[in-house]
Amino acid sequence: MNEIGEYSLLLSLGFSVYAAAAAIWGERAGVKSMIKSAEFALVAVFALMTLASAALLHALYWNDFSLEYVYSYTNRDLGPVYRLTAFWAGQKGSLLLWGWMLGLFSVIVVWQNRNVNRALMPYVVFILAIVLGFFGLLMTAASPVFERMPVLPPDGHGLNPMLQNPGMIFHPPSLYVGFVGFTIPFAFAMAALLSGQLGDIWIRTTRRWTIFSWLFLTFGNMLGANWAYVELGWGGYWAWDPVENASFMPWLTGTAFLHSVMIQEKKDMLKTWNMALVTLTFILTVFGTFLTRSGLISSVHSFGESTVGTYFGFFLVAAIFLSTAVIIIRLPLLKSSNTLDSML
Repeated sequence: MNEIGEYSLLLSLGFSVYAAAAAIWGERAGVKSMIKSAEFALVAVFALMTLASAALLHALYWNDFSLEYVYSYTNRDLGPVYRLTAFWAGQKGSLLLWGWMLGLFSVIVVWQNRNVNRALMPYVVFILAIVLGFFGLLMTAASPVFERMPVLPPDGHGLNPMLQNPGMIFHPPSLYVGFVGFTIPFAFAMAALLSGQLGDIWIRTTRRWTIFSWLFLTFGNMLGANWAYVELGWGGYWAWDPVENASFMPWLTGTAFLHSVMIQEKKDMLKTWNMALVTLTFILTVFGTFLTRSGLISSVHSFGESTVGTYFGFFLVAAIFLSTAVIIIRLPLLKSSNTLDSML
């Protein structure tokens, strides 16, 4: 099973690269079959990440200590529920969960837009494939999920006692759903900019995705705040762990975006502001993940020093630079046709 999971991740990385290339090539050359092929490639990425996830869950449940990840986060005394929550207890498993969720959301987007938004879909597929490819690169090169132990140990290290809490079942997955979910509005926003389709179609298409992501991010932050208060005795918001604050920041920008898009729909205003907000929300989700995995700060959430932080740093800089450049280039097309009647 471990070999199957390892090869599945390698193949998913290959399909992600193909999906990105085929989507752009198909759009530029006007070959619709290539665009469809790129969409099918995203489905293949999700299937392969599902296979890899099943392989890791199998190893966790059956105490396969030949895997470094299983050894680090489980032992024979750990209950079956926490053995499964160990899937997202560490860096490698959480990266796989993130990639699997984004693969699932990508498949849903492809299915929802199979007959609509065809001018946007090549660019949406391109953006999603780039993000999936980045996580695939992390899981195969920077932080291999199925890394083996040099010697088979008799037992594992076990799960941190602070993580053996019911909050572990709901808090991290809820945050991940919120973080990953905001990739969809971002992908459509970039697609609108790249294609020149700068009306409110992309907003109407992603409204439910925005509400869905915001709801889970809200839920995840509330659960995290309660868990931190019970487990660590943290006081107010600003006494939180730095990573808790980092997860709160995209909630603020996401909330602002959720409200300001209504102004664009009703009055055809705030186009530039909305593009900036959705981009900032996506970048802040990446930034929060970067803080957790870079080793820059001391935190109960951090996974220690790792080369993964370097990868995230480069990806973060590239995302900021490229998205800002696209917004600046399209500024003339983002001008509002109406103005506010009054500041009040």
